[in-house]
Amino acid sequence: MKKSVIVLAGSDKSLWPSMDIFDEASHIIGVDRGAYEGVRHGLSVDVAVGDFDSLSSEELSYVKEHVEKVTQYPAEKDETDTEIGISVASELSEDAKIILIGGTGGRIDHFLANLWLPLQDRFKSVATRLVIKDNQNTLSYFLPGDYTIEKEPDKKYLAYVCLTPMTHLSLYDAKYRLDAVDVMQPTSYASNEFVGKTTRFSFSSGIMCVIQSKDK
Repeated sequence: MKKSVIVLAGSDKSLWPSMDIFDEASHIIGVDRGAYEGVRHGLSVDVAVGDFDSLSSEELSYVKEHVEKVTQYPAEKDETDTEIGISVASELSEDAKIILIGGTGGRIDHFLANLWLPLQDRFKSVATRLVIKDNQNTLSYFLPGDYTIEKEPDKKYLAYVCLTPMTHLSLYDAKYRLDAVDVMQPTSYASNEFVGKTTRFSFSSGIMCVIQSKDK
């Protein structure tokens, strides 16, 4: 059973993770230039959304020829194209993982907007389903609780990014550990590592982004 909805934003294909990830998707949503790049590389894009200001008229026509549902928004609006894509993904499935590809690299302001998506009230309900992936990184989000996560075979590093102040943060069995620490401001505990195939952590309040990563 296919369990993910992929939101493909506009970035260089060289930053995409393995193409195998698309085989596991029930839907692919192309966002702005991501729709064009997806179709151009042979993907079955179900929905295309955005203002498409990064496409030429010929490229936009190409998208419309190959994508059944295309919704074009005005360039001046109160949400980003990627935010629209995440909203559409949440409507397509109430429980599937939402994987954002093309949300890293390039402009830092775009990346930060994507990193902080789960801090918006409207996206908190999908925070634990949202994953941001590229060819070096996997970002996952967690609300207060106790978690055990599995190491991705090709990743070496582990980072705990406190997007907000947090209470009682414990890292139980990573290379570097914490014991019920209160974090007073957004903090990235970077360059940690698994010591086995899984690792466990917990916290009582706040929002956590966990990053598994590797060098090029």
